Amino acid sequence: MKRDSRLSSVLHALLHMAEHDGPMSSEVLAKCMSTNPVVVRRTMGLLREAGLVTSTRGAAGGWEVAVPLESVTLRALHEALGEPTVFAIGNKSEAPGCLVEQSVNAVMDDAFAAAEALLLKRFEAVTLADLAEEFGARFAAHKAAGQSGGALKG
Repeated sequence: MKRDSRLSSVLHALLHMAEHDGPMSSEVLAKCMSTNPVVVRRTMGLLREAGLVTSTRGAAGGWEVAVPLESVTLRALHEALGEPTVFAIGNKSEAPGCLVEQSVNAVMDDAFAAAEALLLKRFEAVTLADLAEEFGARFAAHKAAGQSGGALKG
């Protein structure tokens, strides 16, 4: 099963947008995210519908963060993306006839629900501002170590 990496990609893009003065085009964001501009527009469109980003048309247009970073949680972004499944593992059959498999499903379903609730609770506690602060600390350490280039690689 393929992993859904949209949340990670969106976080990456939003942090670039937060560091950038003015709008960023879908083409520039696509390079940052190693994807296609159409994917960027589709994904950012979901965030625009949630009121998290704005877009402007034209040569100087693009995407911008519309709200303070402190007000955007990972949970809000997860929801804006349509609440994709957080686990790639699941039950073999959702409606088994076998009593053994029904028992397995019941235990697995409880474990999945508990793990997902814990993850979503953690998502509620982390904001874009937290991520921006983490990036700032890493960038400062990178510069202090005398390393050049690559810090804002993608």
